Amino acid sequence: MEYKVYVNNITLLLKQGDITKETTDAIVNAANEQLYHLGGVAAAIAQAAGEQFWIESNTIKHVPTGSSAVTTGGNLPAKYVIHGVGPIWKGGNEKEEELLTSVIQDCLIKADTLQLISIAFPAISTGIYGYPLDLAAKTIINTIKQYTIKLQHIKHIHLVLFSTKDFNEFVSNAKSLLE
Repeated sequence: MEYKVYVNNITLLLKQGDITKETTDAIVNAANEQLYHLGGVAAAIAQAAGEQFWIESNTIKHVPTGSSAVTTGGNLPAKYVIHGVGPIWKGGNEKEEELLTSVIQDCLIKADTLQLISIAFPAISTGIYGYPLDLAAKTIINTIKQYTIKLQHIKHIHLVLFSTKDFNEFVSNAKSLLE
């Protein structure tokens, strides 16, 4: 399943699938601050990326919530992995929306600085971090909409959603926020 829309001359493609198979220049890892790739999307990316990915991740040590760090993609089709640390949901009163906005922007800045043409995001913070899917979808899509004006190199942004439920929620939000 796919849904495509154009935002400020950038193609935004929402699709259900496996982010480890994306052929974009970079994929975003839904990471924790220590880059321990122990569960969810992070574990799947680490397993597919291989040993060099682990070595590079271990040299980074710490990435604050709301920011990101870059490693190569190892054995992945993507050349880079941008490790985006989203917030843990604590009820909405601990700057979660601000931190989720910040991490999406930071990932886009890193990709644009590397002069990449394409990047793929998962639904950051919606897994074990417990961020409500509908609120995350609104924040992620709005952040992309607002930030694409500033991008110089990126032409394709993919939102790769693992489940049908996630895909449907993001598409619903994209239609209401972007059309």
